[in-house]
Amino acid sequence: MIDLDEGNHQPAQSGAAAHDRLKTRQKIALGLVAVFAVGIGLGGFAVHRRDSLEQRERNGVVALVALPRTASLGSPTFQSSTIDAGSDAPKVKLTGHLILINAGPAPITVRRVAAAKGGLSSSSAGEPRLLPLGGTGQLMVELSFECSVGWFEEPLPLTFEVETADKHVREVSYPVDLAGSDWQRVALPNCEHA
Repeated sequence: MIDLDEGNHQPAQSGAAAHDRLKTRQKIALGLVAVFAVGIGLGGFAVHRRDSLEQRERNGVVALVALPRTASLGSPTFQSSTIDAGSDAPKVKLTGHLILINAGPAPITVRRVAAAKGGLSSSSAGEPRLLPLGGTGQLMVELSFECSVGWFEEPLPLTFEVETADKHVREVSYPVDLAGSDWQRVALPNCEHA
């Protein structure tokens, strides 16, 4: 008698067990792939969330520089100057321009500017200005002050209402040094004539 099963000494059930082991290995491999895919998804979500948080923080930062605009071709930047003699102390009203520089990390819109300091008031008269990152623009400002107040001696604290890229409105202050500017050169002679 010839035994054809000479090289195979395993019982007949061993084929089913091998098949079960193969299915188990496939399930483990699929499980590992699924865990790996979930890990990648969660890691990507965490990185995206961190980047979004950093972007929101960056969009909320305001770094604004303001300077009085200088004269060009020898003419002052002021549109008008008038003397208000209706009160006890003479008052001068000027309209001028501020140069605005966006030194922050995101675009901003300067909606208005105001100042109030003993005998002096200021407010914006122009349209809001969109300033791109690193961009500059101008804003028209009306200034009214009593001639008796020496307001050019120290910087004038201006308060700016700024809309940031995240659509939030913030107020930021910036001191503007007007001493020696066209603003002072136009204001002082008008006070002398008051």
